[in-house]
Amino acid sequence: MDFKDYYAVLGVSETAPPEDIKKAYRKLARKYHPDVSKEEDATDKFQDVGEAYEVLKDPEKRAEYDQLRKYGARDDGSFQPPPGWQSASGFGGGGYTEADAGQFSDFFEQMFGGGRHAGAEFGGGGFRQSVRMRGEDVHARLALFLEEALNGCDKQVSFTVREADAHGRLIPRQKTLKVKIPAGMRDGQHIRLKGQGAPGIGGGASGDLFLEIELAPHPHFIVEGGDVLVTVPIAPWEAALGATITVPTVGGKVHVKVPKGSTSGRKLRLKGKGFPGKHPGDQIVILQVSMPEQHSAEANELYEKLAELEKNFNPRSKLHL
Repeated sequence: MDFKDYYAVLGVSETAPPEDIKKAYRKLARKYHPDVSKEEDATDKFQDVGEAYEVLKDPEKRAEYDQLRKYGARDDGSFQPPPGWQSASGFGGGGYTEADAGQFSDFFEQMFGGGRHAGAEFGGGGFRQSVRMRGEDVHARLALFLEEALNGCDKQVSFTVREADAHGRLIPRQKTLKVKIPAGMRDGQHIRLKGQGAPGIGGGASGDLFLEIELAPHPHFIVEGGDVLVTVPIAPWEAALGATITVPTVGGKVHVKVPKGSTSGRKLRLKGKGFPGKHPGDQIVILQVSMPEQHSAEANELYEKLAELEKNFNPRSKLHL
């Protein structure tokens, strides 16, 4: 089926107010009226203009048409109705323009109930239908701090939905909800809130709201999958002799034993201290040996003594140096 662009027929924009649509229709109806126009295709154009006005002058039918135009029209000019589409408004009881309703296009009849079947009820052989069209789904991002994602929280979310106004034009509306965020949400995961998207047409169900979780960067922690990583500096003597040190976790401070002879990059795993879930993550403590910026004379003497005692140790042996 070919798609009918009613806005193009009348020469108006898709945001045109009702008064502009009426003005454009009157001008073109006079221009192409068969009694006055001498153009070869005046009758066809007159009928196209009347059909376009029948749809766009009515707020409910215009809102339906805007949905069809968005989801059904294809680049090659053809048309495929959205799955499950049927008009909730229908055309019946007359009230047409000067155009002959019996000559409206197949597109008009199949999408809106059809002029030549006007007044027929659904199921009685006519085209007047009452099935509704579902509203748009809305997608939004929700930024969370790491602590909020791990522990769960309540957040206020604002987003925009498009709904038809009294004239059938789709306009944006700000919507705000209080949302309960479950514990353990990870970066990139989605929360679906059923029925919180854009309202449907003709009493159809509302669409859904999909929130994509976006974790804000943390000054100390890095997230890898379900694990939480933190780099913790240790002194050279703590690395050499072993020690019990305090390390941060998202849930608070804990004590960790540093094994004797540890080096920079060594990882200590704290089971179950990462993201909760069916397979809970861990917290991984990455050790980093840190040197004092300055040494006392006594400390320098000790390092010199250590260098003499460990002169056979070559830290660059793996580089063949």
